[in-house]
Amino acid sequence: MKIAFIGGGNMAAALIGGLIKRGVAPSDVYVIDPNQAARERNVQQFGVTTGEAIDGTLSNFDAIMLAVKPQGAKDVAGALAPHLNGSQLVISIMAGIRSIDLARWLNGHARIVRVMPNTPALIGMGVSGLAATGDVDESGRALATQVLGAVGETVWFDDESKIDAVTGISGSGPAYVFYFIEALQEAARQLGLDDEQGRALAVATFTGAAQLAAQSDEPASVLRERVTSKGGTTAAALAAFDALGVKDAIVRGALAADARAKEMGEEFGQQ
Repeated sequence: MKIAFIGGGNMAAALIGGLIKRGVAPSDVYVIDPNQAARERNVQQFGVTTGEAIDGTLSNFDAIMLAVKPQGAKDVAGALAPHLNGSQLVISIMAGIRSIDLARWLNGHARIVRVMPNTPALIGMGVSGLAATGDVDESGRALATQVLGAVGETVWFDDESKIDAVTGISGSGPAYVFYFIEALQEAARQLGLDDEQGRALAVATFTGAAQLAAQSDEPASVLRERVTSKGGTTAAALAAFDALGVKDAIVRGALAADARAKEMGEEFGQQ
């Protein structure tokens, strides 16, 4: 597999590192980024080849990963379009950018897989939602799975609109977890623990609970009930959460992220 990345930031670096660990040769990875520091970082860290701008070199690659901010999607696609050979797979991890708009900016090239990864990919523990256009065959889907599977789990969707929901759940989800960890650390401070102690307890609790949920066949609600004794400390905490509408607030937050992803698709699609 030969793969080119347009954009050499943190998520691209996570994917590059994962692919190389899986056996992809650094010489088969090409990174384009106008930022010299980003190019140098990828060369030093992975030994890949880099370039400053999109050019005909890209026609030699099996897959092209679009890893730039969604605000730059149209310009990047316009620069890329003349250099596509027709058979290449374009993988987009740009939030909110719909495949139909990307194909239009690529002058009709519709062999596209839209992906929403998340930041735990940086440590090989990410999860990505993927949706392919009708122009992508099984080999293309397998290639996309290979790329994103290098940094974690992959979940395929037949309906591309579900990628906005993925954005609300797992794409933005790590921020929700960090938010909760922050809250536990603040509670620890108010209870007289120092910052190091509070952090250790909060982070280990999330890590352990997540692993327990991952390794159990039982739903999270059952696992929660097993920690909750009637009239006990956990019951007191959960009663306070319910009184404050914490669960509902989390649900509404994820729905708001989904709605914003859809809005971004409409906004950028009008370009």
